[in-house]
Amino acid sequence: MSLNCNEINLILEELNLEGAFIQDIIQPGYDTLALYTYKEGNAKTVLICTAQNSVRLNATRRKITKNDKPLRFMEFLRARIKGCRINSVKQIGVERVIKMELSRLVEEKPKGAAKGTVHISLVKKPVLSKDEIEAQGEPVEIEENYILYIKLWNNAANVLLCDTDGTILEPMFRRPERGEMKDEKFAEPAADEQKVAEALVRFPVREWSEHPTFNAYIDWWYSEHSDTLSRESLLEKAEKWYNSTRSKKESALKNLEDKQESFKNAEQLKHQGDLILSYGYMIDGNSNFLECEDYETGKTVRLMIDPKKNAQDNAAEYYKKYKKAISGSEELVHDIEIMKKQLEKLDALYEEIKNEKNPVKIEQLLRRDTTPKQQQKKTHPGLDYTVDGWYILVGRDANENDELLRHHVRGDDLWLHVRDFPGGYVFIKARKGKTVPLDILLDAANLAVYYSKARNAGKTDLYYTHVKYLRRAKNGPKGLVLPTQEKNLCIEPDKSRLARLDSLRADSQL
Repeated sequence: MSLNCNEINLILEELNLEGAFIQDIIQPGYDTLALYTYKEGNAKTVLICTAQNSVRLNATRRKITKNDKPLRFMEFLRARIKGCRINSVKQIGVERVIKMELSRLVEEKPKGAAKGTVHISLVKKPVLSKDEIEAQGEPVEIEENYILYIKLWNNAANVLLCDTDGTILEPMFRRPERGEMKDEKFAEPAADEQKVAEALVRFPVREWSEHPTFNAYIDWWYSEHSDTLSRESLLEKAEKWYNSTRSKKESALKNLEDKQESFKNAEQLKHQGDLILSYGYMIDGNSNFLECEDYETGKTVRLMIDPKKNAQDNAAEYYKKYKKAISGSEELVHDIEIMKKQLEKLDALYEEIKNEKNPVKIEQLLRRDTTPKQQQKKTHPGLDYTVDGWYILVGRDANENDELLRHHVRGDDLWLHVRDFPGGYVFIKARKGKTVPLDILLDAANLAVYYSKARNAGKTDLYYTHVKYLRRAKNGPKGLVLPTQEKNLCIEPDKSRLARLDSLRADSQL
């Protein structure tokens, strides 16, 4: 429920803000703003809320909590209108747009009087008296004027700071489709006198006789119903997020399934390679195609080839595609399984959100899942895996290796690295009174091989030791360490083990 035009006029009448000064501006959230005003010994906190279904402006006695990080719009307003005098404040017609005219005096120092500058001249100048010097350096007061527009529209509420020409200096929300962007002109809605007369009948003021003022009633009403209103708004937001996220994941799943379907012809690629070897003598060096009889079906087939290559090389290209298709098909099965699990987790999370009664909890769940990956804070570089209670950290390059060594591991943690190949460091965090099981050691070893140049080398040697037995190589490259008391480990990379680890990590991120 939002304020109607007559309620806005009543609130402005009770506030009586003309002649008041803005002492401070607080923005506790992206959709809420508080102006601390002072007039003739009377301080008022004017709350402006632009949240859907809670759009309003009213005086409040509640404490306004500060945001952990200062927000952009608040910082801009503080720089421009803190200390301003409110010359006038009124609603434009019955359009639920409040126009607040502001002004303040600021001191402008004369040119050459900048602090910290020293002018040196070799030309002898006449000596000036003290009064003349003070007169030259005296700052000049100039008046700055602004207009603050407050749009109290339920689906498009906004706060816009403009200059006197209506040019937007900064909006609370940047909305290009509405022209509410910096340096755009804000078009005031036209005031219609006929609408004003009709509005008195059509939009009555809510009953508030049990409260001393209508401002007090509005402040009480929203404090009583804010949880319900915010929950409804958050559920709408959650529905949009769910539909958008599910659509993207379903599209990604379809792409994977289509790719898997195309890989089903892998055996055909091998057969085509065999045909090229069988009819290689027919390659004339000019045509891009080889037409021959398929000895399995008896039909004539046309195979694309490179005329500059011989039969063996052309067949090798088909065999290479065949191997890639077989390998890719195996990986796709794993990727499709993970994507299906993600869809199941997404459905479960959305059901949890819909059944949650506490709006704070809903907001936390949404914030966790709607924050872009680029903005999500990482506690450490590289990757991490949790397997049966054991925590494994993986560095993928020299920078991540060095950062993990310096700040994220301790002496009793286990370090693994591939012998004779450059690659990432893998650490198994120590657990008090427990020895690292062989299965966890093999998991970490497979990760070390995968994130190294030995990924496709087959059987691979690794060494491992405790972090306390590592020492940095003097004048060596970043992250390079020399191990002592190390032990050797030889493994054959296990794709199924890596797939299991990948699934565990994907599940933990949902």
